[in-house]
Amino acid sequence: MSVYVITGVSKGIGFEFVKQISEDPKNLVVGLVRDKTATEKKVAAELGERSNIHILRADLTSYATLKQAAADTAEIVGERGVDYLIANGAFLSHFDAYDPIGALGDKVEELEDVSLKFFQTNVTGNIHLFNLFLPLVMKGKVKKVIAITSGHADLDLINDLEIENCALYSASKAALNVIVAKFNAQYKKDGVLFLSMSPGVVEVGHFDSVTPEQIQGLTGFMGKLATYAPHFKGATPVDEAIPVIRSTWEKASIDGGYGGAFVSHFGNKQWV
Repeated sequence: MSVYVITGVSKGIGFEFVKQISEDPKNLVVGLVRDKTATEKKVAAELGERSNIHILRADLTSYATLKQAAADTAEIVGERGVDYLIANGAFLSHFDAYDPIGALGDKVEELEDVSLKFFQTNVTGNIHLFNLFLPLVMKGKVKKVIAITSGHADLDLINDLEIENCALYSASKAALNVIVAKFNAQYKKDGVLFLSMSPGVVEVGHFDSVTPEQIQGLTGFMGKLATYAPHFKGATPVDEAIPVIRSTWEKASIDGGYGGAFVSHFGNKQWV
């Protein structure tokens, strides 16, 4: 049996993590979300009454809620601790998702506001998450902290393919990767694996409400990915993506050189 704490489980990859991991009744899953009531209703409606799922309220932009969630988790898991801490929750924005950074320069206030939200949620929020839950991870048997990041943060990919979109999001994920490496530098000696992993291009409905202009930017990006990886045929269905991601984090180890690393769902630098 393993104990998992996963952020951002209300939808998408996070919800699918909960769905698939909790299929094994020996696993215990604690999901952190901003809207506890709505997520509990969704779990009940789609997954039924699984006694091994616990949903707690926590917001990456609120230290107090994260601290309370850590305390509540300690009550739930007891001396078993936490085996896997999965930092999946993140802030996403359509503001920078489709246009090059130079096209955003005139939107001064929005650029500054979105940049702050990206950093507060995707970077500072996860620093708090790691610090608050680390005592529980130290009690666990597996001792793995996995940050769900993005291939958008890879400098070689950006430069080789001239990927212009998602500049602010990419910067926040690059900063998160550095934070993960810094935690690894401190806690590797204690046997805790900190790892940044991109999930690949996963279909979770992010592009359901895009405008025709945004579709043009998205199409250009997808075309570059197809050039980079000729086998790429589009986003992977979320239910197919999760087993690949889990397989990679399960085989990853400090001894295997994964401590503080930034890898794809394949465990290397092949992003799609």
